[in-house]
Amino acid sequence: MFIRSQATSPVPDDGKPRPKALARQPSEKKSPAPSARQAPNGAKPDEPHRRFWVADDGAHEHLLRVAKRQQKLKDVLRSWFDKKDGHAEDQPPSLMADWITQKRSEQDKAPTDMKGGPMQSHTLVQKYGKCSEIIGHGAFGVVRIAHKVDVKDPKREQLFAVKEFHQRPGESDKRYQKRLTSEFCISSSMQHPNVIQTLDLLKDEKGDYCEVMEYCAGGDLYTLILASTTLEVAEADCFFKQLMRGVEYIHEMGVSHRDLKPENLLLTQHGAIKITDFGNGECFRMAWEKQAHMTAGVCGSGPYIAPEEYVSEEFDPRAVDVWACGVIYMAMRTGRHLWRVAQKGEDEFFTRYLEDRREESGFRPIEVLRRAKCRNVIYSILDPNPTRRLTAHQVLLSEWVKDVKICVSGEQGF
Repeated sequence: MFIRSQATSPVPDDGKPRPKALARQPSEKKSPAPSARQAPNGAKPDEPHRRFWVADDGAHEHLLRVAKRQQKLKDVLRSWFDKKDGHAEDQPPSLMADWITQKRSEQDKAPTDMKGGPMQSHTLVQKYGKCSEIIGHGAFGVVRIAHKVDVKDPKREQLFAVKEFHQRPGESDKRYQKRLTSEFCISSSMQHPNVIQTLDLLKDEKGDYCEVMEYCAGGDLYTLILASTTLEVAEADCFFKQLMRGVEYIHEMGVSHRDLKPENLLLTQHGAIKITDFGNGECFRMAWEKQAHMTAGVCGSGPYIAPEEYVSEEFDPRAVDVWACGVIYMAMRTGRHLWRVAQKGEDEFFTRYLEDRREESGFRPIEVLRRAKCRNVIYSILDPNPTRRLTAHQVLLSEWVKDVKICVSGEQGF
């Protein structure tokens, strides 16, 4: 039987505009929709708000501006609140449609104290400055920016991200402390350009834990996709290779993330990807062990959860991370989820994927990727059999990903 992941279809990547699963929304910039246009003599283009460009020597750069992106999303939110979902019935929902649904449900749950901050301890203020504006929130609590005057240059300030963890309803003090210290122990041990740098874990005056991390001025990958609809090919490839480098590293460290999704991938202003939020992270191998321990249980966010989590008593946690990376790449390229849940018979799009990947014509959302080398790797990452699925290391060694150029920022993590 023909397995699509082994296909060698000679479809060229001719650089022509690819089919879009979703009409392009207005750009987050005032200039025309972003593309990988050449900058003369390697210089930056004249457009001041361009997010991505390629120089004459083939190198590329990113310039990510969160303020303009957030303003665009606010405008979109206002125009969508009184509308229905509106996605085509024969396609899974776009990330934008899901975001609108999420925002509707969050209207009464968002934090009301948008100007205040935690009851900051003297130690927190002394070491990292005063917390101010909120840059993110969720079930865990909120994330604020801490501003500290640079002692070497009083005219400048250092910025840190401070994640305030709230105690869950019914959670004992002992369990709360164990949960937070466990996450901190995992994240603070990571030292890689594509993994967030976790600096400290402190208590505020209320007794809530605050985790201090490096601040990423480029926002997160999720809002970048929302504001851009789809990313350019070279742009998405750069982010994907950085992601795979980070995943390979954490797996080498004996840790699986278990909740990889665009929301948990932060960006620096110049385009470095940073894997963050190890709240669901698992240590599957100790430093003295050679064999990985299997894990069990469903964990993560719907569209990114691997199929074996629903049907297997035990599975390799590394394989579920790799599966999520494939779904993330497709979100960058199409602006859509491939399915809502990877369960045969429960989700029509996933059921169709299992059928179509065995056919010569393939699964249409993946077939719009023009390069055969790229398609074949994505099919192999999204192999429903986890024992056949590529590892992060194998993905990086694939002919497609080896040829992908990473920006300097992505290589060095700034």
